[in-house]
Order: sequence, then C-alpha cells, then structure tokens
Amino acid sequence: MKVLKFGGSSVGSPESIKGIISIVKDRVALNEEIALVFSAFSKVTDQLIEMGELASKDKDYDHLLDQYIKRHNEAATILSGSESLLATLSENHAHLKNLLVGVRLVREVSSRTMDYVLSFGERNSNLIIAAALESAGLPSLFVDARDIIKTNKEFGSAKVNFAITNEKIKVAQPTWKGKIPVVTGFIASDIGGLTTTLGRGGSDYTAAILAAGVEAEVLEIWTDVDGVLTSDPRKVGKAYTLPTLSYAEAMEMSHFGAKVIYPPTIQPALSKGIPIYIKNTFNPTFPGTLISKEGKDDFPSIIKGITALSKTSLLRLQGSGMIGVTGISSRLFGSLARAKVNIILITQASSEHSICLAIAEKDTRTAVEAIEEEFEKEIAAGAIDPTLVEKGLTVMAIVGERMKHTPGVAGKLFESLGKNGINVIAIAQGSSELNISFVIDSKDESKALNAIHDSFFLSDNRRINVYLVGVGLIGSTLLQQIEQQREELIRNFQLEINVVGISNSRKMFFNPDGIALNDWKSSLEKSELASSPASFVKHMTELNLSNSVFIDCTANKDVPLLYDVILKANISIATPNKVATSSSYAKYLELKKLAADRKIHFKYETNVGAGLPVISSIQNLINSGDKVHKIEAVVSGSLSYIFNNFDGSKKFSDLVMEAKQLGYTEPDPREDLSGADVKRKLIILTREMGHAIEADEVVVHPILPDAVMNAADVEDFFVQLIAHEEYFTGMIEKANSEKKVLRFVGVTENGKASVSLQFLGQDSPFYSLASSDNMFVITSNRYNKRPLKVSGPGAGAEVTAAGVFADLLMMF
Repeated sequence: MKVLKFGGSSVGSPESIKGIISIVKDRVALNEEIALVFSAFSKVTDQLIEMGELASKDKDYDHLLDQYIKRHNEAATILSGSESLLATLSENHAHLKNLLVGVRLVREVSSRTMDYVLSFGERNSNLIIAAALESAGLPSLFVDARDIIKTNKEFGSAKVNFAITNEKIKVAQPTWKGKIPVVTGFIASDIGGLTTTLGRGGSDYTAAILAAGVEAEVLEIWTDVDGVLTSDPRKVGKAYTLPTLSYAEAMEMSHFGAKVIYPPTIQPALSKGIPIYIKNTFNPTFPGTLISKEGKDDFPSIIKGITALSKTSLLRLQGSGMIGVTGISSRLFGSLARAKVNIILITQASSEHSICLAIAEKDTRTAVEAIEEEFEKEIAAGAIDPTLVEKGLTVMAIVGERMKHTPGVAGKLFESLGKNGINVIAIAQGSSELNISFVIDSKDESKALNAIHDSFFLSDNRRINVYLVGVGLIGSTLLQQIEQQREELIRNFQLEINVVGISNSRKMFFNPDGIALNDWKSSLEKSELASSPASFVKHMTELNLSNSVFIDCTANKDVPLLYDVILKANISIATPNKVATSSSYAKYLELKKLAADRKIHFKYETNVGAGLPVISSIQNLINSGDKVHKIEAVVSGSLSYIFNNFDGSKKFSDLVMEAKQLGYTEPDPREDLSGADVKRKLIILTREMGHAIEADEVVVHPILPDAVMNAADVEDFFVQLIAHEEYFTGMIEKANSEKKVLRFVGVTENGKASVSLQFLGQDSPFYSLASSDNMFVITSNRYNKRPLKVSGPGAGAEVTAAGVFADLLMMF
C-alpha cells in the first residue's frame, strides 16, 4: 500500500480537489493500493480558531460561521451533490453551532474544547472528498482518525500511543479492502474517546503514522511546492529543489524551520524504513524530493539546505557562582521543562561562566520567570546575574551529512557572513557534524540566507547587487557597459552583476530581482518614489541585500556625506566623485578605515585620471615596499583639452566654449579654470603617497584675471573672457616665441603641493600631450632616474565609466 497525503492550498477549492482526483485515478489505473489523508480545506483551521476565540470573548462570530458553512455546502454540492452528504454536514454544522454557543456562555475555550472545535474542519473536508471520489467512480470510505490513532491527553499537541494505534490500524485495515480509505488528518483521540490534535504539521504526522501502521511501501506528501528546497524560496530567489535527503538531513531541516515537512512526520517512517516523497499537487510530473535512509551523496554541494527559524529569543544565564558548580545545567533545563518551554539551541563556553539558549520569542516571559524562580537565592546573593534576554533574533542552520570530516565548511560559512557585515551572536555544532547552527539579528535574515546560498550552492556564479546614484552621462554609460558585458562576465568569469537600484535627482527605482538595463529609463520615469540621497541610502540599507555595492556617479556634495553610513552597513563603494577623498584628511582616513575594518571596498580610482590606473599604481608601489617622493601631473581633462589645443590658431575663449560644449568642463568652466578641480586631485594624490594634507595647504597660482573669475554668472564669464582675450594671447605668443607650450601642472613632493600654469619645452614629458590626455610622472625609490609615466585620456564618459566598472570588478 502507498499512503498519499494532500494538504495546503491543494485542498483549497473544488478545482484543486478535481486535480487530486485525477492523480488518484492515475494510481488506481496502475492497480496501486492506496490510502489517502487530507488536511482541512485551506484556511478552515484558522477560521475555526478565530470563531472559538471570539465566542470565548462573547464577540460576534456569526459572519465567520456563515462563511464556513457556505463553503462546505457549496463544495459538497459541486463535487458530489449527495443528499446524504449534505444531511451529514448539516448535522455537523448544528453540533458546531451548539458547541460555540456553549463556549460563549462559559466565556472560556480550553485546549480540550478547541481540539474538538478544530475537528469539525478535518471531518467535514474529508467527508466531502470521500463523496467526491465516490462520484468520480472511485469507491471510497471515510475514516475518522479518532477511531484508529490514540494519544494521551496533552490537548493541542498530543503524544501518540503507537502500540495501541498500530494495533487499531491493523484491525481496521481489512475493512478498507476494495475501497480507498480517506483518513482525517491532524485529529486523534485519547483512550476514553476525547478528541485531541497532533500539533503543528499534524496532518503530515497522521499520514506517517498510518504509513507505519500499514507498513506502506512509500509515503507521499503532496503539497503546493516542488519538494524540499535548498532554502525558503520567498527569501532566496535562487533556491531550488533537492532531489534527495536522508532522514537525518530532513529532520534537521524541519526542526530549524523548513516548513514543507515537519519533524514528527519523519520518525514513524524512519522506524519502518519507509521512503517519503515530497511532491507538488499542481505539478504532478515533477519528481519532487525523496527522503530515505541513505539519501544520495552525488549532490554537488557539501550542504543540502539553509534554514531559518525567526521570532526567537536568546537567554543567557551567567555569573561567577556557576563556575565549577555541578547541577547548574540540570536545574536550568529542568526549570524550563516544567514550564513547558522548548529549547531550540544551547551553547556553553568552556569557562562555565555562562550558558546561552535560544527559545521561541513567545515563550520568553515564561522562561525568564521559571529560571529566576529556580535560581532566586543565587541571584539575590549576586552569584548569578539576572537572566539576560535578547529578542528579535533568528536561529539559522546549514545542514548536510557530507559536512562530516570535511574541513573548511565552517570557515566558508562565517566568511560569507563576515563579508556581508552579519554579526553572529551564538554558535552551536554537534559532534555529528550534521549541522552548524548560529544566531543572528532577524533584520539580517534574508541577507544571510542569500549570502550563504550564493556561497555554497552558486559558487560558480557570484552575484553582485549594484545601486547607482547619478544616471547622467557617466552613470548611463556605465549601465550600457554593464549590459553589453553581462553575458561575457557570466560565461567567462561566473560573475553576475545585478543592478537593483538607480536614482537621478528627482526619482529613484528599486527592484531586488534586478532592473532590466534595456529599459531602465522607462522604469525610473514611471517610479513614484521621490529621490534624495538620504532616502535612497535608507531604502538601500533596508533592502539589506548581500554582496552590495553603491556607485556614486554624481558630483553632488551631499551624497558623500552618507558614505560612512553606507560603509557601516557593509556596502562597498565605487565612485568618481572626488568630494569625500578631497575633503578633510580625518574623513578620508575614517572612510578608508571603515572599509578596511569591515573587509569591504572603498574604490575611487576614477577620482584622478578618469580610467587611467593612477591611484592603483601608487598603492601597488607603496604596498610592495617602494616610496613615492614626487608626482608631477597634468591632471585635468578639460584643461588638457584647452591648453593642448591652445597654439594661437584659435582664441582662448573659443577653446573654452568648445570644451564646455564637448562636456569636458563643468557647467561653469571657472570650476576648472580656477584650478579647484586640479587642487582636489592633487590632495588625493598627496594623501595616497602617505602624507596628511588639507585643502588650504595646496598653493594654487591663478590663471584667470580677477574680473573674469569674479563674473556674475556663466554668461558674464564668457563676456569677460572675450574682453580679456589679449591677456591669453600674450601668454601663447610668449610660449611660441620660446618654442614652448602652456600646460597646467600640479606638483606634489614630500607632502607639499602646488598648481600653476607652466611654460614647458621639448624636454618636458608634458610637451607632446594632445587632446584631453592626462599624464602622471611618478618618481620613487625604484623609479628614480627614469620616472614611471602613466598617460592617456583623462576625461570623457566612456573612459570614466570604464574606470568605475573596473573598480567594481576588482572587488570580486
């Protein structure tokens, strides 16, 4: 015989039940002998609980009762139409009404009474399904589980008496011959006949008890998912079905929160060696998950699953009076057992100074009262501290039999958590090495699940979640480059870049599953989320995704003020925005230290030289033991373009206008011509050399006459620039007469920095610069007689975006 159990949303409507009947017909056609177990119709149990509670408080429940009766009567009519069935249901409805009236009169609903109330849902649902099978030409028999499953009197979560139960199943089994028994799930009775229930997952448990009692060849749990998954698919989008599990692995996963199968279900099947299949009613051809004694060991990952049990509290009993004292643990656990508090996890340091244990958050108050009553004298004497409580926690576990004797599993686990800034509060691992359990803050649960899942199950494909602020010229070009390179990175480097948040100055848009980069403009325009730097960062940190990177492609001065908040959230940063690294030296050091302490990244290669490898070259020299003494640089792409083309053939004002129209300069060209941009870059270079320098320590020799610099606005600036054309003409004529060129050069040496317009001859490396090219001449111990030169385009969206892209790739 095979036992098939159906539950969840798969018994939620007449349409779904018709699908179940189709599955049963297929089995009958194969001449399989089967028994069926059904849970109550979807959400009926919740309705009955609510009715019982409302009745006990003398509140109106008639609307719920009407819905309950109507649902069952309609289902009976559609699926069977049997007059005798409707009469039986009507009788049951009358009993339920009378029971609820009694509850209302005494203003109390005990666990015993509630078990009886709940039994109506199971019995009515199974009566309807048995009749529906009969109507479909499948001879069936309604079996009330209270007649065959016997328990103690722990109402709400009764314990099964297997000796009596198995005997009653053996006696009943011959009476089912030639028919399909339809057995009520979840309910049972004590020896005297009082109705009891089997607790959470009780219908699955019923099926397992029945399977063991009839010594079934297989137990099939039909639900609304494709089997047991590697993790919760609602929180881990890439979770997938496990083809096999051992009984031990399934027990561990179910204990720590896997909701497809419940811990008690496995034990009866395990005791008789009955394999369990977890299958999907809505996808019956899918193989699902097989749970058996061995399980298969050809699964590609060392671990089988990651589980999370939320709404837990951590209690800590500690004090010097515990050290070397026997019986403390016994008293602690005994007090909790008497209070009926279940312990999820236990950990104790070898110092014996403290014991930590995790429990369900709902049991916190009961547990604390029980502990403090037990240790009242020790607490009063100061030998033991009052119980310390931490709430809002999640107990997580990784599970897998292949973890045993496999080194590096724990290291890989905690490295993936550490890299994502997830603090582990407590850890426990048994000597069986079947699972590693740990406690974290619940706000990090989803992030932890995804980080661990990526680490163990998707190690060939690393996923980066990118947030981009600033989708102007550089930002939009970066998005285009990411889209163009996406498949190449996945194919050749197993790197998946997932852009999950974008923002301009007006709106922001988020999609944790990834924004379609071929349509990001439309998505952003349609978004109703108003944008500000603070709101974007708040939304980003609340999403709390693993492997996150924030990219700032703005010139905004407010965004860098939030860099410390972002880094503290363990989100790496890549940016061409120079504000943070050129602000105070203390802030510069703080940001670098925040990144280093959290083992994340703060990348700003494009702060100087656009996409040129300048900062990384300096860092590599210093990290490898070299000392950089001096850097001379033509470092402004806009000023390079202007002075590299200023040979007297064009007016200076025309070249400035041309540079502005090409996008090389800021909207107000004075930002460039004042030397402010070069000054910021020189500050960054000086700091990278290892020197503390502030903005007011950089000497800038101005190149603009005061009247031009102090113009009222941009339009007036160009008026004044044209009016002072002779000033610039005089400079270029002097340079030409000396066979020299004009270059705006920054120099930093031994912590001293200056910026000036220089007349340079052919012996200067800057003499031959063209277009918007930058050049950096680096003198160090190793590069002394022949300095290291780095040159190339120092401005432009393509090269700057490419530099940011390279920073992003260097992180992973």
